[in-house]
Amino acid sequence: MREIMPMLVTAGIVMLAGGAAAQQGSTRTITANGATARLSFRPDGRLGNCVIVTSSGNGATDAATCRHALHAPQTGSAATPATSAGIPQALADPARADQAGDDARREAATVLAFSGVKAGDVVVDYLPGRYYWTRIFSGIVGPRGKVLAMWPAAAADRATKALPDTLGKWKLTNVTLETTATNLPAAREPVDLFWTVQNYHDMANKGAGEAGLAAFDAAVFKLLKHGGTYLVIDHADAAGTGISGTETKHRIEPAVVRRQVEAAGFRFVGSSTVLANPADDHGKGVFDPTIRGHTDQFVFKFRKP
Repeated sequence: MREIMPMLVTAGIVMLAGGAAAQQGSTRTITANGATARLSFRPDGRLGNCVIVTSSGNGATDAATCRHALHAPQTGSAATPATSAGIPQALADPARADQAGDDARREAATVLAFSGVKAGDVVVDYLPGRYYWTRIFSGIVGPRGKVLAMWPAAAADRATKALPDTLGKWKLTNVTLETTATNLPAAREPVDLFWTVQNYHDMANKGAGEAGLAAFDAAVFKLLKHGGTYLVIDHADAAGTGISGTETKHRIEPAVVRRQVEAAGFRFVGSSTVLANPADDHGKGVFDPTIRGHTDQFVFKFRKP
């Protein structure tokens, strides 16, 4: 195969290596790490789709090929938000070297920039696991900001399980561990950013259904400031599946998420395809070893008016 001209993606506009913009409505082919992908462009010249045409033989590598081409917000946002100076500094903090190996897989720099988080913000990291995002937010918001590592009542046991070798060891003075009195989020002060990763689908489980999603979104709406941001990242399910796979596959149809959140009063700001994986057919559960770690994920950003 002949060598393909190198390409760059800047703010959603694909540029040839020489600096010329890709022709509107055109297609281009790129090859990287043994995978070949076909890029399609929308009439406005922005990247619309990426399809793997020759696989590298490794799903994660294929996903990364498209992921780097599709890193910018593709819906409802004209350009990638300016990156807060605190984001690269927080990610580069040598104190978090034990978790930094996950940064590339999680596309941390890009999704954080997309969220708009900045110094002085009050951030809720909901169902924070081993406090990966909590730790990064602590560095970004700085001494004038706060991070609430928040757990629902049903997960109170998980809240402290990882503490000895995470928050208990790190001594992050702007982080507070919060366990809510119910299974809905709540805060004692208005919040700038509510952040939840790979957890939204769980709100429909155990019979809660769409009513459970509606109650959750209403609670988030209540705790956010006017102009506050609601950022949802989750595993995508196929169109038309709704919430049928939330317990079995731990996936949710993106359209359902947008509909539910907007129904709570939020305005849809945009989405990013940085975590998209066109090679994922949505048929497997997210813990299946053939797809785990590189599922097709959506990143939705909403704002409270």
